[in-house]
Amino acid sequence: MASSTSAVNRRLEGKVALITGGASGIGKRTAEIFVEHGAKVVIADIQDDLGNSIVESIGPSTCSYIHCDVTDENQVKNAVDTTVEKHGKLDIMLNNAGIGGPNDARIIDNDKADFERVLSINLTGVFLGTKHASQAMISARSGSIINMASISSYVGGAASHAYCCAKHAIVGLTKNTAVELGQFGIRVNCLSPYACATPLATKFIGVNDEVLENVMNSLANLKGVTLKTDDIANAALFFASDDSRYVSGHNLLIDGGFSIVNPSFGMFKY
Repeated sequence: MASSTSAVNRRLEGKVALITGGASGIGKRTAEIFVEHGAKVVIADIQDDLGNSIVESIGPSTCSYIHCDVTDENQVKNAVDTTVEKHGKLDIMLNNAGIGGPNDARIIDNDKADFERVLSINLTGVFLGTKHASQAMISARSGSIINMASISSYVGGAASHAYCCAKHAIVGLTKNTAVELGQFGIRVNCLSPYACATPLATKFIGVNDEVLENVMNSLANLKGVTLKTDDIANAALFFASDDSRYVSGHNLLIDGGFSIVNPSFGMFKY
């Protein structure tokens, strides 16, 4: 894949990154941008065909794929160990893998097994990724762990009960691990984007990319801009690079001001 980033501006030169859920959506675009900025990237996912096709697209000299179910601790540990064995270190861990789960609005319609599955992937997967990535980073006394949350980490009513619970909990886990791991020079942060067109979002809502973007734009606070995966990947790049070298325990809302708005107030219309 041809890079549009000049060597002078490559912000991750010499860095090694592991991205869970990197075969599609936000994870895929982040893998591409990380490589453009000089990183070696390992994609961990359960979508083997997609994962291998991304490696071919990006280039096998800078990107590789490993099968990893983030609910299985042995597989998460293996993904981290394989990355370290291949590249000699791990600088960046992006815990991005997640699912939407069933979109049942009423709690009385929610199934316990579905609830636990969403938490197992979206929350326990982040815990396991953080646990094993930090083990690889402690001896180096440096590292950046980035957790993918959501606008649902900050407000209610935007997604299912299970999804909202998992994303709120990711913020707590991020803060708690940032406190512990700071002594080793390891930063832990999370990203909380508004909805954008990804396979996860379109499947959850049941519409195509164009319809989803039109609906989200109609509800958005910031007009004239459509949130894209690039916007979220570039925020991950900020946390992965030395540009954020003194930022830890932070939840970055990429929502165009959506979460600060009380829709009951309409006094600022022109």
